[in-house]
Amino acid sequence: MSPIVTFNEEEKYSLITLDDGKVNAISFALLEQLHAALDQAEATGKVVIITGRPGKFSAGFDLSVMGQGGDKLMELVSSGAELARRFLEFPAPVVMAVTGHALAMGAILLMTADYRIGTAGSYKLGLNEVAIGMTMPCFGVEIARARLDPAHFELSVSCAQIYDADGAVAAGYLDEAVDVDQLMSRSIAMAEQLSGLDMTAHKQTKARVRAPLLKALDEAMVMDAAAGGGL
Repeated sequence: MSPIVTFNEEEKYSLITLDDGKVNAISFALLEQLHAALDQAEATGKVVIITGRPGKFSAGFDLSVMGQGGDKLMELVSSGAELARRFLEFPAPVVMAVTGHALAMGAILLMTADYRIGTAGSYKLGLNEVAIGMTMPCFGVEIARARLDPAHFELSVSCAQIYDADGAVAAGYLDEAVDVDQLMSRSIAMAEQLSGLDMTAHKQTKARVRAPLLKALDEAMVMDAAAGGGL
């Protein structure tokens, strides 16, 4: 079976690619492989670029697991929250090269990165949980509250507003949008720019900036666990 996540180390950055051949659902297998790739990236000390497959960054949590409810649902949600937390406090800058659709947990991941570059076009980005019958996890609410433009926060979380890439820049999911043929070159250029930072200073400053969010995230994860299958 082909790997879902691949890791490549370059001179000034590490590249992690997600490709399950479908919609890059956040499954237990993807989480396991992604954490292993992040371990490799962290060991290099370099900026990391996270990207997806053509047309699909991630459609969010694996619905075959979420549909089971109960313990498996909570295990996956908790694991997703832990991944989000890891990205938020990753010691080196994280650049996300968003190759296409990013929905639900896929959109939450966008809000955990240091810099996000999207693909212009008809791709959909946003938090569609309430449109598909799911209550937004508390941890997702807190990340959105911290990272989205206030004018778009409730529209996104409570009303499942979905954006194209330009709209996602305005809302706060992305920092910029480029043509598809420029996505990787622009992402690499940004990674190389960020590689010039003092990584110790970056890590310590990011920890200070994100301390309130991380505290709120930890409290939200406790609330999610208490909610059980009632998410």
